[in-house]
Amino acid sequence: MERIFLLVLSSLGVSLVTADSLSPPVNVTIREVKANSAVVSWDIPEGDPVIGFAITQQKKDVRMLRFIQEVNTTTRSCALWDLEEETDYIVHVQSISMSGTSPLSEPLRFRTPKEAETQASKSEDEVTMEEVGQTTQLRAGELIIIVVVLIMWAGVIALFCRQYDIIKDNEPNNNKDKAKNSSECSTPEHPTGGLLRSKV
Repeated sequence: MERIFLLVLSSLGVSLVTADSLSPPVNVTIREVKANSAVVSWDIPEGDPVIGFAITQQKKDVRMLRFIQEVNTTTRSCALWDLEEETDYIVHVQSISMSGTSPLSEPLRFRTPKEAETQASKSEDEVTMEEVGQTTQLRAGELIIIVVVLIMWAGVIALFCRQYDIIKDNEPNNNKDKAKNSSECSTPEHPTGGLLRSKV
């Protein structure tokens, strides 16, 4: 693939041989417009023996233009770089064949945004993507916390039930033991135990 980049004055003109049988590119569009770059894309009519393309890029109301030419390629798009922010541009695309070039496509006009606008829209997109990632992480974290808390509560309840059963089982035995001890120490006359002393 061979690229040739030239910066020329339009008043000097660009001499290219035009092939009569070659149609100009169609559906020329601009996309991914940023403050300093953009991408121009196009379609080629069927049957045209195209081996490359040529693009002329010009600032509106300025006589200087940039000429981009690429041969031995079937690509249908090209990046425009080193643009100035808040500037109007006009772009033409031509097809290149072995016999010459096609007529110019219809002029395509576009305007680059401010650098701040590009950064703002980019940061909004990034924040949105970060929020999506954070939401997913937050949900996963919340689920983990909920599961851990439920397991802890289940453990506490199980421990409480076990201790309660032990306490409950020991409680009647303690009453029986107390009853046995008190009956062993007591006499029929004095159920609380001990002997009565007579006063002298």
